[in-house]
Amino acid sequence: MENIRIQDDLYTYVNQQKLEELVIPDDKPCAGGFVELADSVEKIMMGEFEAMAESKAYPNEHMARACQLYEIAKDAERKEKQGITPALKALSALDEIKTPEDFSKNYKALSLKGIPTPINIGVETDMKDTKRRLVYIQGATVILPDASYYKPEMAPQKEQILGIWTNVAKMVMAKTDLSPEEQEKYVADALAFDEIIGGLAKTSEEWSNYIEMYNPMDEAKVAEMLSTIDIGVILTDLFGHIPETIVVTEPRYFGGFTGLFNADTLVLYKHWAYVTGLLSACNLLSEELRDMGGMYMRAITGVAKMQSIEKFAYNLAAGTYSDPVGIYYGEKYFGKEAKRDITEIVYQIIDTYKARIKTNDILGEETKEKAILKLSKMGVKMGYPDKARVIYDKLTFNPDDSLFDIMLSLKAIRELDILSKLDKPTEPENWAMPGHMVNACYDPFVNDITFPAAILQAPFYSLKQTRSENLGGIGAVIGHEISHAFDSNGAKCDENGNINNWWTEDDFKRFEAKVNQMIEQFDGIELPWGKVNGAFIVSENMADNGGMSVTVDIMSRTEGASYEEYFSNWARVWCQKAKPEYSQLLLAVDVHGPAILRANMPPRNFDVWYSTFDVKDTDKMYIAPEKRIVIW
Repeated sequence: MENIRIQDDLYTYVNQQKLEELVIPDDKPCAGGFVELADSVEKIMMGEFEAMAESKAYPNEHMARACQLYEIAKDAERKEKQGITPALKALSALDEIKTPEDFSKNYKALSLKGIPTPINIGVETDMKDTKRRLVYIQGATVILPDASYYKPEMAPQKEQILGIWTNVAKMVMAKTDLSPEEQEKYVADALAFDEIIGGLAKTSEEWSNYIEMYNPMDEAKVAEMLSTIDIGVILTDLFGHIPETIVVTEPRYFGGFTGLFNADTLVLYKHWAYVTGLLSACNLLSEELRDMGGMYMRAITGVAKMQSIEKFAYNLAAGTYSDPVGIYYGEKYFGKEAKRDITEIVYQIIDTYKARIKTNDILGEETKEKAILKLSKMGVKMGYPDKARVIYDKLTFNPDDSLFDIMLSLKAIRELDILSKLDKPTEPENWAMPGHMVNACYDPFVNDITFPAAILQAPFYSLKQTRSENLGGIGAVIGHEISHAFDSNGAKCDENGNINNWWTEDDFKRFEAKVNQMIEQFDGIELPWGKVNGAFIVSENMADNGGMSVTVDIMSRTEGASYEEYFSNWARVWCQKAKPEYSQLLLAVDVHGPAILRANMPPRNFDVWYSTFDVKDTDKMYIAPEKRIVIW
């Protein structure tokens, strides 16, 4: 092994042996950290599903249906008999669309059948009044991994990736009853329609500024933008009336909508919807089609082979019945003692955050009070919810149907349920993530943090780890999520989750200067697989910085604290080995920075890093004091 010094590369120093031992599974783009935990949860729960299915003993109706869906999804012979037919039957709805007027009249039917449309309508929380909901409209998704790939400078990558997609599309289309000439035409038209979308759609970097999604408009204004369709007919069909206000999430896209969708482009749309709809459906058809349909994503992420039918079936069932599965996992595998301990850490971090806000040099007294109020009102969801949402009582299906039709019927139930909530109050008590998910999040429009039971295990957290290790692991991650309340997006929402400017003008200028410093600290860093975009990942980098600042503070007041253990476990949780294709893709689509930078960049901003390991200005993990950033 190469002799790496911790002063030069914390990440590799801590993880070198692990990285050499890690083997990326054939059905995954990466290994390590989060992936290992997710795999262990998956293995445990697949065993539970198998045992329940064999004994026919289920803890409740929800889990009974989840296990039934699991059994259906892994029945290869049954799916083989049904073949491609269920998807072609659903796609035949496109035959009804002969004019743009027909599209308006049939929008709801197309949407409920899972057929791609150039406009997507849903119901979400009103970002400026989070107790109510509004109608939101969004555009179509592009074929390439991100809309940034359609920029002229990305032409070589675009051509290569679209070549892969085209080959996969032609293979799948060959399974239909269309003539070879029609197949060729459909694929060419799909690409032509996608090219128009690509010139209008938002990039991941643009989506990362999620406050910019909030563009409420009068229905009349939206109807004017979408003059080639009858939005009034669509809305009446969906809601029984025409809502007064619609939030337009992509003004550029809808500003160019009439050029995208009109009588002249209707055939392009229909062929695009057919081809992309069929490719999306492959996952739920025969094993041969599941393999074919996944080739595109496997190629651009470097994955060697498709997931086993058992893993696919489990993930489909666990995703469909996520609340009940998460509650089952949490109740059985997450103890009360751990929940008490971790909850104590959470409130210690929140209290420390409040104390740090009081002495913060960015904020004036008025803004400090509002920031502390936001922390005081922050909700904490640890482990798993007490009960599943009511929607799970409605998620029933006919077990004699094909897997494709079952999933379509469940999708329709969910979609109609969401549409029915337009005039009903929001439900902030709902969990953003289920108990069996290895992840965590902050919801800016609820002002709460969610930590599922599955992430609350080593190396992030364990009763067997020292408090220093737990603070460097789950403590810093909890601090990270709390920091999202004050990142470049969260800072624009108040204690109730409403978009609301609660800052004084001078305070916000000082804050934005820190945001720009954080962008500069990361921007343009060259890695073997590409260059880092500091603006795209700034909110996550700010959250990492905040998570470290608050836990380093707690460490300073913790008896017997070991900064060696703290920084080592910080680096350990980000350990990851990934395929080059996947690493390259993440730079374009993931708002989180690469794992090595998440481990190595934040410590450099804190004096205790330098004193703990005697880091000097000749070491690679050194940055000059005037360039160190501590925001919160």
